[in-house]
Amino acid sequence: MLKPLATDKWNFATAAHLLNRAGFGGTPAEINHLAALGGEQAVEQLVDYHRVPDPTPDPEWAKPDPERWERVRAIRQAPPDQRKELQRKEQRTQQVHLLELRQWWLERMAKGPRPLQEKLVLFWHGHFATSAQKVRDTYFMWRQNDTFRRLGDGNWRELLTAVAKDPAMLVWLDQAQSRKEHPNENFAREVMELFALGEGHYSEKDIGEAARALTGWTLNRVREEFEYRWAIHDTGIKTVLGRTGNLTGTDVMNEIAAQPQSARFITAKVWNFFAGEPPSEALTTALADEFRRGGSNFKPLLRMMFRSEEFYSPTVVNNEVKSPVQIMVNTVRTLERDLPPPFLATNLLRLLGQDLFAPPNVKGWDGGINWITTNNLLNRYNLAAVLVLGRNAVPMVADRPGMAMMMEMGQLAGGPYGPAEVAKLFNPEERSDRDALVAAMEKRFLQAPLKASQRETITEYLAKQETLGDSEIRHAIRLLMSTPEFQLT
Repeated sequence: MLKPLATDKWNFATAAHLLNRAGFGGTPAEINHLAALGGEQAVEQLVDYHRVPDPTPDPEWAKPDPERWERVRAIRQAPPDQRKELQRKEQRTQQVHLLELRQWWLERMAKGPRPLQEKLVLFWHGHFATSAQKVRDTYFMWRQNDTFRRLGDGNWRELLTAVAKDPAMLVWLDQAQSRKEHPNENFAREVMELFALGEGHYSEKDIGEAARALTGWTLNRVREEFEYRWAIHDTGIKTVLGRTGNLTGTDVMNEIAAQPQSARFITAKVWNFFAGEPPSEALTTALADEFRRGGSNFKPLLRMMFRSEEFYSPTVVNNEVKSPVQIMVNTVRTLERDLPPPFLATNLLRLLGQDLFAPPNVKGWDGGINWITTNNLLNRYNLAAVLVLGRNAVPMVADRPGMAMMMEMGQLAGGPYGPAEVAKLFNPEERSDRDALVAAMEKRFLQAPLKASQRETITEYLAKQETLGDSEIRHAIRLLMSTPEFQLT
């Protein structure tokens, strides 16, 4: 059992840590609100998010399109000279929808009322990594995203089964093509190795037998939904993970989820995502035990994690490299400003190495220190300039022609993107006193002091300014966002 955090250790810093990890950070006012609630109630407010109304509408096109398959068939049957134009038209539609989907999700992260729910969706997107580049149907990608949102804090077996039947996953791991004559082992292998058990906890025979059991699980392209077809299901006797019988796909998912190793594997992944470091063996055992006591539901696990002393240890706090999504959304939230226009936001994230709905492979993003490369670090500094200075950042990113061009194109596509409003961030006293301003910047953007050398750089910059106007303050913010401390959460 994890040790609960002592009541007297709950303060502004621990509340900020909770909001940063169980969400995407927030303003000093939002952090103060959590701090005033006390640790237990702060965790409840974040974890019991279903009590909070969420009026966010779905994208207009996020529903089955009965005509989609007919259009695909028409393209295949069209003469070669017409086929290319029809393909381009369909691809353009999907590209527009994918751009809208990415911005819709980013808006939920940045402005939505349920930060932990969206953080969980981001975790599951990286865990069950599925790419639009192969799926080629934005409705399927939205539907998977919605599955994570509905089931992400619920029961492990139900989520695992829902993902196995998910249209995007059926396409992504080729399960839709599996037949009893030729069972496709791709999904069976990945669900054991990457999704639920980890290497070394299954045999090659388990994979082959599970693939046989999963035959019959396929995709109805016309209705755009999962379909079971008994005629292509292997009804023979199979043995998977020690269980023998005329096993079905449901039997396999149930057996995998019931394995003690499955609880250890998935809870360790959850801890690593939220705490930023792999759990020890003892901690893994404690997490798995709590998970099983809670009926293999994630909400009790999250509640225990976020209340534990271990979650607020010095090795966890301010020691995780922000992912590109985290740094963009966190910055937008702390600057109390809008996201960049869709084209610009999507391409900025791509430059930083996290293209939503297009993870690099079935393992998802490596994360951690892998987010930081020499090239990506420069792009992070330029991202800070864009988010703080808006269109005025164009001259500053001139040494990065791709980013400058994206900004220009993004402005045309989404309208002007102005600078952050300084008056929203600091009161008149803070804006007129250099030392007070630096302290307020630390509190808002880091929730901790800068290192002496970094603080000195910003203080020297401000000391050289004749006045503390909005422009000077924005540049000071940009300098702070270019520090190593700001790359961590």
